[in-house]
This record gives sequence, C-alpha cells and structure tokens, in this order.
Amino acid sequence: MDLLPFSAAHAAVVAGWPASAGEVALWCGRQDFPVPAQTITDWQRDADVQALVLVEDGAAVGYGELWLDADEDEVELARIIVAPATRGRGLGRVLVRGLLARAVGAGFRDVFMRVHPDNARALRCYRGAGFAPVDPALAEAWNEAQPVGYVWLQGDTGALDARTGTSASRP
Repeated sequence: MDLLPFSAAHAAVVAGWPASAGEVALWCGRQDFPVPAQTITDWQRDADVQALVLVEDGAAVGYGELWLDADEDEVELARIIVAPATRGRGLGRVLVRGLLARAVGAGFRDVFMRVHPDNARALRCYRGAGFAPVDPALAEAWNEAQPVGYVWLQGDTGALDARTGTSASRP
C-alpha cells in the first residue's frame, strides 16, 4: 500500500464513497448528498491543505487531509474516509498512521483531529491508530466556535516511527 498525493482524478471516486447524507455529515460536516466531485477538488485550493490517498493494488481505498498550521506549529488531520468495500480491514488505521507519519516527517510534533461525537466507528479507529482525547478544558475552548461539540484527539507522535507510520512499540 502507498500513501500518494491526491489528484483531481481521485475526486469522483472519493465523492462516491459516502452512502448517505448522514455519512457525509459525519465525514466532512457538509449537508449536501451526494458530495460533488468538484467540492473535493476545490478543497485542494487552500495552500495549507495536503490531501493524500491510500492506494492498494492501483486503486484508491482511502482519503485524508493534513491541514498545516505553521503559525501554531501543528497539523490537523481531516476529512478521513475509507472506500466502503474495504472497510473493516484496518485500512483506516493504516491511513491515519500514514497521515500522522507525514505530519511528523514534515517537522510537526502537535497533530490533532476532531471527530463528530456520533462517529463511534471513527473514534475507535483513531484511538487504535494512537490518538487520545485532549484535555477536556482545551476541547471545550476549541469547540466554542464549532457547530457541534467535537471530540478532539491528539496523536502520539513520540511513539511513532516517522519512516513507516507505525508505532515504535508495535511491529
């Protein structure tokens, strides 16, 4: 498996992965379903967004973004989704660990993500990939300007091997 830069050719594939309006809301907070491929392409216009796709046997099986904030010296992982036909195989963890490794490899030590509180499957995945909840007071402050009370998680960058995207304590 490879984690490769997103290209416009991936947009239609990724746009087809959410199966319902509810899944779209949990994935990216949007209300429109289906998500237009152009919307995903437009997300790439922000210079601080690096989108990547997880590719297995030549096919995209996962998508996620790094939102780089050089001023705060931190990265937020965002808009993470796995192709429906490949769910339940641990690819979400592979993708998240790969994104975390990219952030660390770029020199960032603080890596965060926010998760809709109703997205229990994603929360299990991200915790399994080495993320843990931030201090409740910090989460409360960050949620003041948010549309929902997100669960904020921070990656364990100290235990990550940046070359492989794997935990230093696990093979």
